[in-house]
Amino acid sequence: MDRNLILAIALSFGVFLVWDYMVLGPQREAQQEAARAAQAAQQVQAVQTSDMDPDIGGIAAPEADVSVEDAIAKSTARVPIKTQTLQGSINLKGGRFDDLLLLQYREGLDDASAPIRLLSPAETQHGHFMQQGWAVGADTAAGAQWTVAEGSTLTPQTPVTLTRTGGGLTFEKTISVDEKYMFTVTQTVTNNSDETKNLRPFATVTQRNTPEDYTNFMILHEGPLGVIGTKLFERKYNKLKKNKDAKVEETGVGGWVGVTNKFWLAASIPPADAEIEATLANRGTTEKPIFEAFYAMPSTALAPGETKSMQSYMFGGPKDVDLLQSYEAKPEDGGLGVYDFDKAVDWGHFFFLTRPIFYTLNFFGDTLGNFGVAILLLTLVIKLILFPIANKGYESMSKMKKLQPEIKKLQERYADDKMKLQQEMMALYKKEKMNPLAGCFPILLQMPIFYALYKTLFVTIELRHQPFLYIQDLSAPDPTTVFNLFGLLPFDPTALPMIGGLLGIGFLPLLMGVAMWFQTKLNPPPADPVQAQVFAFMPFVFVFIFAPFAAGLVLYWFWNTTLGILQQWYIMKKNGVKVELGQRLNLPWAKKSAATDAPSDAK
Repeated sequence: MDRNLILAIALSFGVFLVWDYMVLGPQREAQQEAARAAQAAQQVQAVQTSDMDPDIGGIAAPEADVSVEDAIAKSTARVPIKTQTLQGSINLKGGRFDDLLLLQYREGLDDASAPIRLLSPAETQHGHFMQQGWAVGADTAAGAQWTVAEGSTLTPQTPVTLTRTGGGLTFEKTISVDEKYMFTVTQTVTNNSDETKNLRPFATVTQRNTPEDYTNFMILHEGPLGVIGTKLFERKYNKLKKNKDAKVEETGVGGWVGVTNKFWLAASIPPADAEIEATLANRGTTEKPIFEAFYAMPSTALAPGETKSMQSYMFGGPKDVDLLQSYEAKPEDGGLGVYDFDKAVDWGHFFFLTRPIFYTLNFFGDTLGNFGVAILLLTLVIKLILFPIANKGYESMSKMKKLQPEIKKLQERYADDKMKLQQEMMALYKKEKMNPLAGCFPILLQMPIFYALYKTLFVTIELRHQPFLYIQDLSAPDPTTVFNLFGLLPFDPTALPMIGGLLGIGFLPLLMGVAMWFQTKLNPPPADPVQAQVFAFMPFVFVFIFAPFAAGLVLYWFWNTTLGILQQWYIMKKNGVKVELGQRLNLPWAKKSAATDAPSDAK
């Protein structure tokens, strides 16, 4: 059987992953570190002539030496936020949401680990914040001072009301929060002057610089995004950083805009029936980017003595699919009617695969309470769906096994005439009514499914910090390594400089490699001896390739390979091919038999 196609695919995939892991990955880290150092130096040296920048809504320029704690302590006029899921405060300067912790999610596996910080003040190097208000002409009053009743605290039971006056207008902003991660903002403005005022509602979600944990993965969207009208728009941090003209400027009715990182989302949501002009852009420079997701509603005239009100929303939390979809539901069904809110999750171009895979995995995980078992069941479901096609492929491989003696005779007879050898082999295949490439189909079908599962496990938060057996986080690599005897020796080989990244070969990747090696012994070897050697070596290469992958993905591939072995073994026996295990594995005590690969009459 000619394996050139499979060899090319496997080698290309392997070379790409190894190159990314060994070359591109360190280059990205070095570039990011250099960029962070350059930004810090420029920010320290910069002399600001004003603390207001009209191009970015009057937001103070960042100071690299201001920590989150210091920035919050300096702005004492704040309203605390306290719920079971959130903790933080609202900055009364600008009425800005710039301090938010996600209490149910932590940085590490330890319960004492710090909770995830989603939002941080504008003055910090990686400031991330949200704001809604009314623009009067070109003035957004982004730095205006709001007041609130003394002792106010925002909880699900106690909304807070912020007020301010200016330019003959009285602004009132009532903010409430649910038990999860959604804020409702009811804004009212009254014209106390004797002239008509033109106002325009707006909202912005801003991220200064790239986040500290930004990794720039090719298959993951991180940066501004939004559903404008009924269409999703996305712009990655790096794309906007390198080319400010790559911004998005779109109009539509309803939707939402926000800034997303791998697992977290900060989003601003207008009324569902409102026409909006939305922008996803970099308002800063290449060296000091200020990423912004912004929308504005049509301008409205407010006559003397007139009052106008509107209700909008802000979300700050995890990209949990069930949670996002609960807000998509219609108001009569308990939701808010936020259109396509779950598209904050990067389902990718293979959404027709990633979505069903996720829903199946999430169903099993929620039902059984363990996502490791859910992955095993999902693998079984995929195997059952592909069972008929895989059977055809394995039957073709079994026929190839039966033809091995004839093929060897042809190879010996036409050893010096490759063209004649190919002609005779094709004639043999035609005579036996078999397609030598049929065995490739199961592998080719597995590739998009494997990619979709990889993406699903990588971009969805549901597997984050989920345990299985000795593994504490299925979304992270296997924590063990063979180079310290799986933790028996008191040192961490992965911490070694230069080569440490190659030493994280855990127990699960080793099991996967053994299963892949075992499966190669059931398959007919390629006719070309060089190809045969390459294929024999591939399981060991894949151990190193898969070692840094999420443990959940490796678990899938190991279990999928194991089920494939059982299925292939059954088909071989059914087609009369003897499975001499000792000889297949070249065990020293196994008797060599010239008839090992010969056809058998046993059924």
